[in-house]
Amino acid sequence: MSVIRPEDEVVRICQELIRIDSSNFGDDSGPGERAAAEYTAGLITEVGLDAEIFESAPGRANVVTRMTGEDPSADALVVHGHLDVVPALKDQWSVDPFSGELKDGLVWGRGAVDMKDMDAMILSVMRNFARTGRKPKRDIIFAFFADEEAGGTYGARYAVEHRRELFDGATEAISEVGGFSATIGGQRTYLLQTAEKGLSWLRLVAHGRAGHGSQINTDNAVTRLAAAVTRIGEYKWPVELTPTTRQFLDGVTELTGVEFDADNPDILLKELGTVARFVGATLQNTSNPTFLRSGYKHNVIPESAEAFVDCRTLPGQQELVFETIKELAGDGVEISYVNKDVSLEVPFAGNLVDSMIDALHSEDPGAKVLPYTLSGGTDNKSLSKIGITGYGFAPLMLPDELDFTGMFHGVDERVPAESLQFGARVLNTLLSNY
Repeated sequence: MSVIRPEDEVVRICQELIRIDSSNFGDDSGPGERAAAEYTAGLITEVGLDAEIFESAPGRANVVTRMTGEDPSADALVVHGHLDVVPALKDQWSVDPFSGELKDGLVWGRGAVDMKDMDAMILSVMRNFARTGRKPKRDIIFAFFADEEAGGTYGARYAVEHRRELFDGATEAISEVGGFSATIGGQRTYLLQTAEKGLSWLRLVAHGRAGHGSQINTDNAVTRLAAAVTRIGEYKWPVELTPTTRQFLDGVTELTGVEFDADNPDILLKELGTVARFVGATLQNTSNPTFLRSGYKHNVIPESAEAFVDCRTLPGQQELVFETIKELAGDGVEISYVNKDVSLEVPFAGNLVDSMIDALHSEDPGAKVLPYTLSGGTDNKSLSKIGITGYGFAPLMLPDELDFTGMFHGVDERVPAESLQFGARVLNTLLSNY
């Protein structure tokens, strides 16, 4: 009887994970990750491995298992994903977002891109190791976290603060949002994530004089807040290139012959096709107002009004961004952090990077691989606090016509089944050889 290969079951596992609604609304109102964690743990124990489920709060479940390597004295590798997804409004989708439907050769549903696709790759490779009795060269810690979509408080952050022993001996990690392909200058190019921007979720509160809506009020909290939000939302942050982004842009210039112009970034960005917006957001700090809250009745001027701003900061610039936001907000507006996390930048070099590139080339010889900065964040932020160096490597060979990066948190999220199978093979090669 032939052994089931990773590519034989990765599509099914992805579909089944998508069918488990693990929406994270960021306010504990969602279903939590317990059902997805139990499904994941079941796939692990089914092939004879141990799986530990631990909760940081009721329903907020994480799963970890450790596979012993041939050389337990070697530095361990963490391979991790998250089980939660952002919410999806069913009436906006052309399919049920939790159907895991296979249509037109693609798996559709919330999490198909972020990141139940990678969870499925990880599980399919792990199960193949267990079935065949193979050992990796080093210990591998497989972790599936809760709450990544709301900053990791109940997931990776909780794990490193309360279950530090799970990561003993680990020095490196791989996770989401890297290793996917884009065509640049006619050349298929894989973007390996070696940096990510910092996170500053800010709360702005403006105070004023409450009163009747029919009266003149020159101390209106809503007006003050609206002006502050407008200044922040319209502020143009200067272009500043980190070493990672500079290396990426140099690689693009080599492929296209187009030089980067800081005064007109769009000249080069248009060479990037579907990843242009993804990369464009890494050229500078950003500050996007995301929602407002104030008042309780049409004819009552409220005493206060609040807004929330999502800032993503370049390495080393978090405090500078905070001070700039304070200046833009002006007098009478209080600013505080709702969530704050570090930026990351690691070398595009070393044995793990070489192994990731070799694994990609095993399936796609001659492809170009470039480092890039992620404008969002991953659970690698939490792992970095205990000395673990993280990379984004969820390998996918993608068709040019698919706007893959545009589907992160988007409508009609989907991933080609062939891309999942490609990723499972590449990940299997990496974990077999590193």
